[in-house]
Amino acid sequence: MNRKYRKTIIAGNWKMHKTATETKRFAERLKGALPRSKRCSIVLCVPYVDIPAAVKLLKDSRVAVGAQNLHWEASGPFTGEISAAMLADLDVKYVIIGHSERRAHFGESDLIINKKIHAALAAGLRPILCVGEDLAQRQLGVTLEFITYQLKAALAGVSPEAMRRVVIAYEPIWAIGTGNTATPEQAGEVCAAIRGVLRKLYGAWIARSTTIQYGGSMNETNAEALLHQEDVDGGLIGTAALDPEKFLQIIQTANQD
Repeated sequence: MNRKYRKTIIAGNWKMHKTATETKRFAERLKGALPRSKRCSIVLCVPYVDIPAAVKLLKDSRVAVGAQNLHWEASGPFTGEISAAMLADLDVKYVIIGHSERRAHFGESDLIINKKIHAALAAGLRPILCVGEDLAQRQLGVTLEFITYQLKAALAGVSPEAMRRVVIAYEPIWAIGTGNTATPEQAGEVCAAIRGVLRKLYGAWIARSTTIQYGGSMNETNAEALLHQEDVDGGLIGTAALDPEKFLQIIQTANQD
């Protein structure tokens, strides 16, 4: 991690887990055990139905609440969808966009992801943009080319000023929910390459100051080695974020020098 230029962010992604009642228990445990050090920012991205409870319970803490998705339109006949303005009105601060599960299971294209990025930014939310390759792409040796395309497509039309609010999460698809994890060197290499793409798109200052997380099965046992990489500025945590003890261990690791 390079704290001199950018913020370290540990974000939990609960996916489709936990009721509002379970959220209350988790938030009370988390809030009561946070380390005093504030060297990293903490985000909890919960299901829509848990947002009001999470915001209320974490209001006086330094944990920001995030959503896991949004619709790109401000309003309209989109049954079951949630707009960026609805999230902002609930005091949501972050939103995950382009997660591989959204791309794979719900057919989200790069065009849709680009629209969602713009909608989030217009509403004052901070997007966590997910990019990453699958196993076949890694084996073919086209990881960097594929991720470069994802970044260019998702960020098309995003101004340098707006880019300052975007977080990038590198999530190798072959490592999500599989128990497999990229080696620290693999994660560091791709995160450094992502920063290189941002440098070409936005210049050195934005590239240097953008937070780039690792999001492929980071847990309490491998977090230290992954976060030791200079270009890995935190984590987008899945399974380990469901357990308050494990999530706290990762936060504590991120708060170390």
